[in-house]
Amino acid sequence: MPEIAEIARMAEILRMVSAAGLSGRWVAGDDLHTIGNGKGAYLLKVRLGSPVRIDIPRLGPAALLAGEYVYAGSARGSGGIRARLARHFRRDKRPHWHIDRLTVAAQDMMALVVPDGSECALVDGLLASDCFSIPVDGFGSTDCRRCASHLLSFCFPERRIPPVR
Repeated sequence: MPEIAEIARMAEILRMVSAAGLSGRWVAGDDLHTIGNGKGAYLLKVRLGSPVRIDIPRLGPAALLAGEYVYAGSARGSGGIRARLARHFRRDKRPHWHIDRLTVAAQDMMALVVPDGSECALVDGLLASDCFSIPVDGFGSTDCRRCASHLLSFCFPERRIPPVR
């Protein structure tokens, strides 16, 4: 069961995504069977319980502090969003994508599924909110000409999270 602060963050992210003209639904790893094989985009909320050092070819070494991050991805191939998220939620995998280096170390994860969405539109919407920042340039976006990164970190203080009623 997510804690109240986490539920408030998830609601805030959903509000920002809605403000960008998109909609989605939160799912956990054990809820993937409910989303079907559609194509689109997703936000993967990753909580790191301790710092993680990553060394990514072409980007070099970087360190991510313990905390919460959001990764914007897309799934346009066979299996759609469900297949892509199933891989992200799996801990026993050989790292292939940049995000794999975080998902194997994550304390917990949730995903916001955005059918027919665009990962770049999600990044744009979240960055426009001024509640997110880019922790590592080029992370998850080496093939994207539009975004500086598809990994964002929460930068808003706890007091700005709306109360849950």
